[in-house]
Amino acid sequence: MAVNLQKGQKVDLTKGRAGLAKVIIGLGWDTNKFDGADFDLDASVFLLGENAKCSGAEDFVYYNNLKHKSGSVEHLGDNLTGEGEGDDEQVKIDLSKVPANVSKIAITVTIHMAAERNQNFGLVSNAFVRVLDETSNAELLRYDLSEDYSIETALVFAELYRHGTEWKFAAVGQGFNDGLAGLVRLYGLE
Repeated sequence: MAVNLQKGQKVDLTKGRAGLAKVIIGLGWDTNKFDGADFDLDASVFLLGENAKCSGAEDFVYYNNLKHKSGSVEHLGDNLTGEGEGDDEQVKIDLSKVPANVSKIAITVTIHMAAERNQNFGLVSNAFVRVLDETSNAELLRYDLSEDYSIETALVFAELYRHGTEWKFAAVGQGFNDGLAGLVRLYGLE
């Protein structure tokens, strides 16, 4: 049975789960289509060092760079509409292949062309992130975002981070109002 988390909670991901190495991060959301404008949310992953920065552009996995060079992170593709039930986008992570210099993996979602379309996360509902065991497809963890992000155009949904030899999961829910460009700068890229 999956553990449901609240904002700020941190839980063990691998401790007590012998052999867990391959996980799927599922992200989902619904949009309030009051004006009929296209609404495109994009999941992105940043592989971060101890300094909470990417060592280079290759550590940014998103719709234009679907796979990390180490093979540890693979984005399964961009969903342009977010329609339908279940996960809107998924990312596979093989924890056994994450480079040793990566101490944290940030899972983010941004709104494509948010400023041009006057859109923000206040227009998004039922947003969630979940972690599945890739082998069994069992849902291990789930975090439903419940806050009203009325000006934010980018969110750090969650983080996976090393704790000794184990991996932990943190339900972050941190919003930013300068979209993908702001996250890229935050994580040390241009």
